[in-house]
Amino acid sequence: MEEKNKDDKDRINHSISRKKFLRTCGSIVAGGTIAGISGVLVKKTLTKSEISPENLRPAEKETFVSPYRQISSFATPGIVEGFELYNDQLYVVASNIVSVFDLYGKLLHRFSAGETIRDIAINDDGIYVLYTTKVKVFSLTGEFIREWEACSDLSGFCSLALASDCVFVTDVVNKNICKFTKEGNFVKFISSPNGFIIPSYTFAIEYIGGVLYCSNSGRHQVESYTLEGDYTGSFGKAGGAPGLFTGCCNPVYLTYTSNGEIITSEKGDPRISCYGSDGKFRNILLDSKSLGGGNSAYDVKVQKDKIFIAGKNKVSVFRYDETVASKTACSTCGIDCPLRT
Repeated sequence: MEEKNKDDKDRINHSISRKKFLRTCGSIVAGGTIAGISGVLVKKTLTKSEISPENLRPAEKETFVSPYRQISSFATPGIVEGFELYNDQLYVVASNIVSVFDLYGKLLHRFSAGETIRDIAINDDGIYVLYTTKVKVFSLTGEFIREWEACSDLSGFCSLALASDCVFVTDVVNKNICKFTKEGNFVKFISSPNGFIIPSYTFAIEYIGGVLYCSNSGRHQVESYTLEGDYTGSFGKAGGAPGLFTGCCNPVYLTYTSNGEIITSEKGDPRISCYGSDGKFRNILLDSKSLGGGNSAYDVKVQKDKIFIAGKNKVSVFRYDETVASKTACSTCGIDCPLRT
């Protein structure tokens, strides 16, 4: 009996959540079924030039120098499952608890949000918390306000974005974007004219300068839409070299600077990169070594000259270093970048 209990305990200790497994491993699941299917789908979407040996070569880690250096970090209550920056406060979801910190890591308050949380977004109306098949809204101090359910019990919500008076939610299972009013009334489904290929929980969405951007991760692209759901374009190709998206399904996270530059975060060989609003590649900002290694993507937010990184069980803060940056492409970038000021 003691031996059986020990075996059960070992199985529990070595288990991981489905969300963490999928975000880390992408399309690799028991039996390899999804891996095989998604691999075929991704292969069919790539041209010969996109899968050339040059495009698929790994980034040259030994020559990379990050223009940013870590200036501080603080521990979170558990593995970070959601992360947002709003009004000089950091909102961190871990172990189904929403903790609010100041920018230096001092805990201001926290509240329990229950269940498995997928994502979090915030505006003056409150804190929007995303679950597998529902959205809940809390006040900025954690009091429950309202909630609404997904259109289908078979939904698998992944990420959400707040835009004007609307809420946009990505659905991994149904491969679409759901548009709701801020009160929770369903408006419409938005589908990609290219077809969303989402092998895992890698379906980010952000509202940037009047435009909706989302990751079509199985196609290794970022797509853009109007608030009415009209497709306006995309950028991105598969590959490990700088400016390309590596692995089975990237990017995982999206965010932006105050002047509309798009920041992406990848898994597999984690890295943070910067692109113009037109999709033009700027530079890699942080590589796997700078971030702390591993295979999972790191959530990212920016404010002025600081980059806030949430991953594993901590939040790290990076700042532009002029001395180090003089050796990188960032120092010669011609745009007026707020991350350098």
